[in-house]
Amino acid sequence: MSKKKENKIDINNITPEDKMKYEIAEELGLLDRVLSDGWKSLSAKETGRIGGIINKRRHNKK
Repeated sequence: MSKKKENKIDINNITPEDKMKYEIAEELGLLDRVLSDGWKSLSAKETGRIGGIINKRRHNKK
């Protein structure tokens, strides 16, 4: 079974929510792994951490 390789990400051409997700991944030191192996390479704990931070930032904007 071959791994499906994700397309290169154009940071200038993504939604603000996706941009925030990439920024948080970078802050947590996970961006290199996401860019090379995709979001599926992260553990449930790591993705949960990203989701929690996104949620927190959304609530702080209001």
